[in-house]
Amino acid sequence: MRTGIRAAMIAVTAAVAAAVTAAPAGAGTGPEGQRAYSATTSVGVHNAYDTAKYPYFADALDSGASLLELDVWTNGLGGRDFRVSHANPLANNNNCEGATSPGRLRTKARNQPLSGCLADIRAWHDAHPGHRPVLLKVEMKDGFNADSGRGPAELDTLLGAKLGDALYRPADLAGSHATLDEAVRADGWPDRSALAGKFVVELIPGTVEEKNPADRLWTDREYATHLRDLAAAGRLRQAGAFPAVHGAAAGDPRARYADPTIRPWFVLFDGDAATYTGGGIDTAWYDSRHYLLVMTDAHKVPPAIDLTRPTEPQARARVALLAKAHASFATADWYPLPQVLSSVVPRG
Repeated sequence: MRTGIRAAMIAVTAAVAAAVTAAPAGAGTGPEGQRAYSATTSVGVHNAYDTAKYPYFADALDSGASLLELDVWTNGLGGRDFRVSHANPLANNNNCEGATSPGRLRTKARNQPLSGCLADIRAWHDAHPGHRPVLLKVEMKDGFNADSGRGPAELDTLLGAKLGDALYRPADLAGSHATLDEAVRADGWPDRSALAGKFVVELIPGTVEEKNPADRLWTDREYATHLRDLAAAGRLRQAGAFPAVHGAAAGDPRARYADPTIRPWFVLFDGDAATYTGGGIDTAWYDSRHYLLVMTDAHKVPPAIDLTRPTEPQARARVALLAKAHASFATADWYPLPQVLSSVVPRG
């Protein structure tokens, strides 16, 4: 990190850290509730489906975190389900149980497919009306597999069937605007209070997909094309998720897409926190346009702190630092710190 930038960021940390306050885990209102969704910085948990972090996904939802991540596999060798696992591409390995009602949470067998995770989320939602808005970050580990019935349209159907009216859709954000970019730059995101009780689904390309030389259609481009085509057909309401541009880069990172017609369908951006804050990237650019910016591996930003168990003041100071750097979400593995996970602060 360049010396001047690092010194400036460290200098603001102490001043801003005091502003980090914990919002109730189940609340969408409060002091920050009157701010636009894009005008706040909150905290997320990497791979929240991991049983080493939470025995059940309901526990992850109870944590107060504003972002929870799921890893999804689609290859045909493991059956027709969208599978949830970190390293096993053929089977489910997770804390999801497929609860069909609030009373069934924490009572059923775990290691369920994505449909089971979504069922848990809906059951938890039914037990916590008016809960904080939650961003469900889905890493498509090996990308979509539309030829085998696990493509964008099938994901949309699954999201709608399981989450129902708890799902905040691209059409909700677009309103009467032609594209998502036009919508957020003109009207912005709703206030957090208006998104109470809602889930926003973010899609990023997966690590396996990005390293596969035979995969020439990554999740980001495939789903953005899907959104564009649905909108052109007057069927945007069918879409259930928001694609994110993955990887921190200077300028407008959507320029990487050769087809300019899909660029306006990206209003979420996701990448390494240390890269975003290391100099050379104008993160205020995202904030001024009301784009959501997910900064991952928050613990690695110099000076590095513990991945899992920093002190609470260290974690709060890191959230404050990334808020000042215009992050919408700061993510790490801070599951032992629920008071930090539930914090929401002004962005910028």
